[in-house]
Amino acid sequence: MTSLTYRDAGVDIDAGDALVDRIKPLAKRTMRPEVLGGIGGFGALFELTGKYREPVLVSGTDGVGTKLKLAFQLNKHDTVGQDLVAMSVNDILVQGAEPLFFLDYFACGKLDVDTAADVVGGIARGCELAGCALIGGETAEMPGMYPAGEYDLAGFAVGAVEKSEIIDGSRIAPGDVLLGLASSGAHSNGYSLIRKIIDRARPDMDADFHGRAFRDVVMAPTRIYVKPLLALMRAQPGVVKGMAHITGGGLTENVPRILGETLTARIDASTWTLPPLFQWLKAEGNVADQEMYRVFNCGIGMVVVVAEADADAAARELEAAGETVFRIGRIAERTDGEAPTTVA
Repeated sequence: MTSLTYRDAGVDIDAGDALVDRIKPLAKRTMRPEVLGGIGGFGALFELTGKYREPVLVSGTDGVGTKLKLAFQLNKHDTVGQDLVAMSVNDILVQGAEPLFFLDYFACGKLDVDTAADVVGGIARGCELAGCALIGGETAEMPGMYPAGEYDLAGFAVGAVEKSEIIDGSRIAPGDVLLGLASSGAHSNGYSLIRKIIDRARPDMDADFHGRAFRDVVMAPTRIYVKPLLALMRAQPGVVKGMAHITGGGLTENVPRILGETLTARIDASTWTLPPLFQWLKAEGNVADQEMYRVFNCGIGMVVVVAEADADAAARELEAAGETVFRIGRIAERTDGEAPTTVA
């Protein structure tokens, strides 16, 4: 009888070891002083230092969604890792948390070391942009679970915030101003619709689209807002009353998550220009305005709520940190029958 090996069953341990060797220098660039040990242990150790008096841990987990399908189609794997990090770190940021560390889960049918290294390289870049440590993860090779050339991604971020500095939207009041921070593209949301529009329009993925190849525009990685917003909160304590990360559900579904039941956010769409990618999606998909606002970020990746008196100074601080900032609307008392957020 022939002696079988794990490789015969479709799992290549040597390829996994080679990937770990490729990952180690990428992860090393993201390290923070609080990390104890390195990649390869059964668990990752992180020491909460004395910088917090009453630390509250904030956690978030997410994936990349069907944007991965375009990554497979285009054989472009170097940006989805940043998307993965951004989805979680931007989410925990809105409660005032500083991201501390990140873990990833990469699952495939057959491990391609070059592809996996591209993905993890993007994860490491995202962690560097967020200032958090890539402290560990899991690579799972599972024959028969995924079609050839495909994989799935999930990630998990943990951050910390001083208990007295948690941002929960409770201080938001009528008259407050909404600052919109520009997105880098569609981020990682609405891609089931984007793929359907692409299937209908069949664009040349390599064609020039406003100075860049269309494939690079549609696959642009999610912007990470951590460092500029943490800098604002440290420079102007208490100024930020609420933040909404504009993910699945777009502007009209995410902003209400930080508002009390008596408040509404009235967003003026004329205060910023719909970026070319969204103009193309709207035209080629014949997508109605309100559907655009409830599916896509439409060029606004993060909404920050501040008092009118603080709006100009906050905008200047964010612009100095490299953000493009628009004053996109105001908070008001909600009238009977009014939606919690409108874009008009």
